Amino acid sequence: MSSSLRLAQQQWRHCYRQPGPCRSYSQVIDPVGAGFVTSLARPGGNATGFTIFEYGMSGKWLELLKEVAPRVTRAAVLRDPAIASGIGQFAAVQTVAPLLGMDLTPVDVREAPEIERAVTAFAASGNGGLIVTASPLGSRHRDQIIALAAQHRLPAIYPYRYFITAGGLISYGPDSIDQYRRASAYVDRILRGEKPADLPVQAATKYELIVNLKTAKTLGVDLPTTLLARADEVIE
Repeated sequence: MSSSLRLAQQQWRHCYRQPGPCRSYSQVIDPVGAGFVTSLARPGGNATGFTIFEYGMSGKWLELLKEVAPRVTRAAVLRDPAIASGIGQFAAVQTVAPLLGMDLTPVDVREAPEIERAVTAFAASGNGGLIVTASPLGSRHRDQIIALAAQHRLPAIYPYRYFITAGGLISYGPDSIDQYRRASAYVDRILRGEKPADLPVQAATKYELIVNLKTAKTLGVDLPTTLLARADEVIE
């Protein structure tokens, strides 16, 4: 687990347990698994807010990968197994895989050399694609992951828009600006006297699909017109 994530968890757990100033967050994947709140419906303590993902939507990544590249029969799922969300997101992808006839290979995201070895070994067998789940380590290594996908000509789907502006193929994930707008409403309610313990943790309600046409051309991926029509943003 990265030191920054560990520090953030320690700070939030301290805030949760201590009386005094209250907090609202908008960029947490699994607040229960991370120990920030007791439950989503009844957070307890001094913290509440908005989750980035519901685990169930992680299966959408595999569906989109198959739509973008129908020839793909294998997917490497890059995840951080040291955090609860890494395990939960992979499990959600697993539930969808049999329906799509896909074989999954988990790739633990830790250090750069380990990522390179795992992706290179996976790519050697052909007919593969990548799914990058949401995690601090995945974001930290995004340039390397995008470069490996290009090097091995692997279609890949990512959790955030900034992967696509950096050269990734396609992303599907929460609209961060919308999350901050909704979080500001919670902050206002807390400042007016409501207790965070009484405000349920809410999931993202607005997701965005972003595609990069230049990357698609480089990878030799012919994006379906139906997918392009659904995209919230097309980067050319």
